[in-house]
Amino acid sequence: MLGALRLSRRYGEGPLHLLLILASFALTGYAGVRLLAGGQWPLVLVWFAGAALLHDLVLLPLYALADRVVVRWTARSGPHRARTAYVRVPAALSGLLLLVWFPLIAGSAGSGSAARYEATTRLPGGVFLAHWLLVTAGLCALSALWLLGRTVQRRLRGAPRRRSETKQRSVSGV
Repeated sequence: MLGALRLSRRYGEGPLHLLLILASFALTGYAGVRLLAGGQWPLVLVWFAGAALLHDLVLLPLYALADRVVVRWTARSGPHRARTAYVRVPAALSGLLLLVWFPLIAGSAGSGSAARYEATTRLPGGVFLAHWLLVTAGLCALSALWLLGRTVQRRLRGAPRRRSETKQRSVSGV
């Protein structure tokens, strides 16, 4: 018990956090060794550099702009910060799936890699776009249902008044 307290003071977090961090480093190291063992490490380095440049120069400005549009659009109505998360999460997950599986979704994977994926998944190459669209629609529907449930729950509980209403009351002397 004393050792855990000392570790918590020194490390800043509990022992479970440290264990999870070490496990994630071990998993990352294993994946790195497996990835680089094929003798194609120059291609992996080019892919990482390209992915970093694509993210920083193209994707980051695009999704920052999309986020600003969503924030402005939802700012007109009540608690916009809470509502933007219901758009951000499915959009981010869908974008991540698109980024990872883009060659298969776009149908532009080379014949060798497409054949390998088809052999592994036992799905024809033309279904990936439809599946991605279905997953995206499912994520959006799940998020909308979650928002609806939270809204109904708040109204049934009798949500506390917004601060602006309270201020208006005290100013008007009611």
